[in-house]
Amino acid sequence: MSTLSEIVLIAAVIAAGLIAGLFYAYTCSVMPGLARADARTYVTGMREINIAILNGWFALSFGGAPLLAAAAAALHFRSELRSALPWIIVGFVLLLVMLIVTMAINVPLNNALEAGFNGDSTDFEALRSKFEGVWERWNLVRTLAAIGGFGALVGGLIVHARA
Repeated sequence: MSTLSEIVLIAAVIAAGLIAGLFYAYTCSVMPGLARADARTYVTGMREINIAILNGWFALSFGGAPLLAAAAAALHFRSELRSALPWIIVGFVLLLVMLIVTMAINVPLNNALEAGFNGDSTDFEALRSKFEGVWERWNLVRTLAAIGGFGALVGGLIVHARA
């Protein structure tokens, strides 16, 4: 067992678990909580969340999980560690799906929400109706992809430990 490959795989598992947990929290608490609010509160709340989430801790798990999974795959390509490779590749692919969905769908929706905000003259109902359903459906997709990526990396770690 290579210490570096083990460290990188463990780091990938941790990063994937953190990002999967974050998106899971949105799915089961943040978005249902905001759904109970009026349109003005919903839009304002999402705008503030979108600003607050742009931080280094989020970036470490969001970008770090797929990068670390890719690095773990490269390090496990050697024959004695190769048995974990299929799990790690599946984890990487699912985390890549999470990243692509976020960047191609959720982020543009966040940007459209911000662009549609015009202070007190904002049509909060219209802005919310364009955003909420689509954002939540794709958030569920990225949540499931992140959870699957995490699970696959855990599977890779188990196989790695047995190698």
